Amino acid sequence: MSETEEAMEAVRRYVDAFNRADASAMTDECADPMQILDGMAPHVWQGESATEQWWRDVQAESAHLGVGNYRILLDEPRHADVHGESAYLVYPASMSFDKDGTRHTQAGSVFTVALRRVAGRWRLAAWSWAKGH
Repeated sequence: MSETEEAMEAVRRYVDAFNRADASAMTDECADPMQILDGMAPHVWQGESATEQWWRDVQAESAHLGVGNYRILLDEPRHADVHGESAYLVYPASMSFDKDGTRHTQAGSVFTVALRRVAGRWRLAAWSWAKGH
């Protein structure tokens, strides 16, 4: 498997964990420190517990808005840059979720991920989600 494919596999594991609502498995794919930039307030999460803090806020926002059952679907990366121990991947993405008994899809999103190789394994060091339509 190439370095790029290995980095992409780490992102797939993270997204698969998100789709299972498994915050612990998401955290296992992250470097320390981790940084998250998302459209939901407070918008930035940092540090070793960034993923858990972000997930807690996702759950609170979901309860407030009456949404759930999130699922992310990634297309092939439009940009993949791997140099040594660092990688940068940019994915076209969509997110679906349930609201009031109806399935909704947010298409045209962009998931940007920076990774570091830590102890021989690719780990997410930062990600951002740009909401689509």
